[in-house]
Amino acid sequence: MALEKITQRAGTGVYVPGSDIDTDRIIPARFMKCVTFDGLGEYAFYDVRHDGDGNPIPHPLNDPRFAGAGVLLTGVNFGCGSSREHAPQALYRFGFRAVIAESFAEIFFGNSTTLGIPCVTATGEDIRALAAAIEADPKLEITVDVEKQRVFFGARNFTVNIPESARDALISGRWDPIGELLEGNADVDARAKALGYV
Repeated sequence: MALEKITQRAGTGVYVPGSDIDTDRIIPARFMKCVTFDGLGEYAFYDVRHDGDGNPIPHPLNDPRFAGAGVLLTGVNFGCGSSREHAPQALYRFGFRAVIAESFAEIFFGNSTTLGIPCVTATGEDIRALAAAIEADPKLEITVDVEKQRVFFGARNFTVNIPESARDALISGRWDPIGELLEGNADVDARAKALGYV
């Protein structure tokens, strides 16, 4: 089964403001005792979405107006801190399929790309303009166009950036190296047999 060619992602959005939002804020370490990543979505941003007793508190991700948002907007150096793969896994399982930020931590960016989550950068001004549009209309459809490197919403759009290697991997369907390796299993077996010493 070939990987999906990700040329764009679309959905409603939510703005989580802040700079240097690290991976421990995205997924607290105590929730990383899992065998699979399946249930991590409910713990995304847990400590800033709940009080000490586990009761929900005001936070954009708890706001019913933004329920089901697939595009996350945020600030500078998103995903910094430890290199835990659980952070993008939690975001993916929460329902996010694209992230727009002013900048990303490099390892977080790479882990997100291998999940098929486009992480694109934009100016703070453009992000705030989109955030204001979402606040005015939470059901606003946002399209993150990876191929054209633009974000479209309503009658407006702006330029975003993504490193060419990640952009090419997404739009050509080569974003998951493990998936590619597994798809080539027959070729690997044939090559091993041809070598004679395996």
